[in-house]
Amino acid sequence: DAIVLLVITLIAGLALGFVYELTKEPIRIQQEKAIQKACQAVFAQAEKFDVVEYTPSPTLSNELKENGVIIGTVFEAKDSSGNSLGYVVESTSSEGYGGKITLYAGITKDGMLNGISILSIAETPGLGMNAQSVLVPQFEKVPATYFVYTKTGSTSEDEIDAISGATITTKAVVGAVNGAVAVVKQDLMKGGN
Repeated sequence: DAIVLLVITLIAGLALGFVYELTKEPIRIQQEKAIQKACQAVFAQAEKFDVVEYTPSPTLSNELKENGVIIGTVFEAKDSSGNSLGYVVESTSSEGYGGKITLYAGITKDGMLNGISILSIAETPGLGMNAQSVLVPQFEKVPATYFVYTKTGSTSEDEIDAISGATITTKAVVGAVNGAVAVVKQDLMKGGN
């Protein structure tokens, strides 16, 4: 019985290893396509996106940590001639009602927020999950500044109307966007790393 079990385990292990090797490259390609699509959603005029080696300055890192924001990959958006158009910043807020909310924010060299693309969200259906339809449009083609949310209707471009019944989700999305804006304005546009 032990030999039969050993042979079955060995065959299953080899099959699993074979399937992993077979699917590893297609999975990587699909992940790259998803990243490209998300970058293109916030920077439609860009032709390519180069990864930027970036670590927030100590001051900014502390500020982000206090607000529950983690900065992920940063891309430099470039046109067909290789000229820099701005940055796409992956920003994650750990302050969401249902957990982490991860988004990409596209910010031009002239300080405009092209838009945001929500990559990962697990909020309450019918409330926080409305972030895609309620919040995302409010961040399109506005000056990249410090945003605040309001429950009484926005009166300026830096105010974001909160999702009714989902203030925590709104606060998390606004925090993640503010983190991305801070990275670009405080570090990247000033020659930081």
